[in-house]
Amino acid sequence: MKYDPIKRKLGVIFNASPALRKLFYSLLDLLLLRAWHIRKAIKLWEKNVDGPMNVLDAGSGFGQYVYYLARRHKDWQIKGVDVKQEQIDDCNRFFKRIGFSNAQFEIADLTKYVEKESYDFILCVDVMEHIKEDELVLNNYCKSLKKGGMLLISTPSDQGGSDVHHHDHDDYINDGTHSFVDEHVRDGYGVDEIKEKMKNAGFTKSEVHYQYGKYGKLAWKLSMKYPILMLNASYLFFIVLPFYYLLTFPVALVLNCLDVKVKNKTGTGIIAKAWK
Repeated sequence: MKYDPIKRKLGVIFNASPALRKLFYSLLDLLLLRAWHIRKAIKLWEKNVDGPMNVLDAGSGFGQYVYYLARRHKDWQIKGVDVKQEQIDDCNRFFKRIGFSNAQFEIADLTKYVEKESYDFILCVDVMEHIKEDELVLNNYCKSLKKGGMLLISTPSDQGGSDVHHHDHDDYINDGTHSFVDEHVRDGYGVDEIKEKMKNAGFTKSEVHYQYGKYGKLAWKLSMKYPILMLNASYLFFIVLPFYYLLTFPVALVLNCLDVKVKNKTGTGIIAKAWK
């Protein structure tokens, strides 16, 4: 399974204009179940804060969540950091082009990145599973947060969230036949394990719950897995995708909604919150 070539292909298409890039963000927000859980957690956090905030997106990728936060809060300062220079350059160009002066991006190694007591909120999506020195990174996050600041992590769980023996895709599901991971260094986190690591890093309180339960796993297969399998077979399936999503999209949306609303007893992903 090859995911990066598909991401690059999509990047070329959706970078053709700011309107297409914004459409791309909207599609990611709808299709990716983790984005539903992240937005829910962010909205809950927003209710308890007031005034300008400093936010770090640690592993910002396409800039999807920086855009979400910067668009909602013009008086917030949002910084995205990533290890890939091409991603940083691309995001800086786009955000400058659309006039978002409250968002900036820079290259960073999270094992070394510390800005002491600088941030009110740190977001980390699909990153921790790629970093061997995870406890060091959690410690850096804690140091970089202001007192009372919150860390929000989305990462695979140990309930089948990854298969580190194959390099394919950075999503959560492995059904025994295809692995959808990209250079994961661990199979995933247990609830108690990540709580303990966050406590050891200096956080005073944490909340952890599962995502991608029974509804989410099915939604993921419909909205992500099967389309990626098709595109890996041939890019000609780009022509078929609109018709495929016309049939499956409504079902996937309902399943995503159910996964967010129910309390999953288990799941292939984890949402973890921690406060300094």
